[in-house]
Amino acid sequence: MDLVRPPAVAGYFYPSEPARLRQEVERLLQKAQAAPDPGVRGLLAPHAGYFYCGKVMAEGFRALSAWRGKAKRIFLLGPSHFVPFLGVAFYPYRAWATPLGEVAVDLEGGRRLLEKGPPFLSYQEPLLEEHSLEVLLPFLQLALPGTPILPLLFGEVDPLEVAEALLPELGEEDLVVASSDLSHYHPDPVARKRDASTLKKALALDVEGVAQGEACGHLPWATLTALAQGLGWRPRLLAYATSAEASHDASRVVGYAAVAYLLEEDPPALR
Repeated sequence: MDLVRPPAVAGYFYPSEPARLRQEVERLLQKAQAAPDPGVRGLLAPHAGYFYCGKVMAEGFRALSAWRGKAKRIFLLGPSHFVPFLGVAFYPYRAWATPLGEVAVDLEGGRRLLEKGPPFLSYQEPLLEEHSLEVLLPFLQLALPGTPILPLLFGEVDPLEVAEALLPELGEEDLVVASSDLSHYHPDPVARKRDASTLKKALALDVEGVAQGEACGHLPWATLTALAQGLGWRPRLLAYATSAEASHDASRVVGYAAVAYLLEEDPPALR
């Protein structure tokens, strides 16, 4: 079988016309303030429509762009919004498509994870309409063109269990990107206060605190936090915003953050 996942949210979360999409993502990356940094090994990125969170997304992928032509693959960790299940889903698509073309999938790496058994499972249904991984792809296609992905969708799962399973799979040229927005639908001042609390825990590498935080991708983010703790990656907040900055409606907002995870010397043991 030659399976390719077609785009599900093009024309909704981001432009469906290739030239317009390329122009928008290139513009956002060019305007980003973050410097490309080869020390960045992991990233938290939001996954809303580009109108709302594109500036925040661009800060993260601009930092990650130092790996252009150098990264072996990118582990993508995102939450399932629509289909509840237990575990972490991988499905053997050969590639994921966007209006900008196809992004190759590391099928061999995916098969190795499935061979480990739980919490990994082959499950297509939650991937069909899910946006949390797809919206990252156009940024990856322009910031890190040609880099294969290993897309993993999270249901209910213990993030420490996932981190321990992923740890031996991560090589020195692999990157990890977790997908999550922050608080949802509070007035802007309330959202900022709650998000500051969650980010404080994330920047302290508090795995349990992130896992219990108000973020739709709290489990992928907690998994990235555990990996960072074990591999000696130091978190740095690159950008934060709420949807009010784009919509000018402060009554009911969503929070967004870009957090880079940078390699330190002499990493501690995973705990």
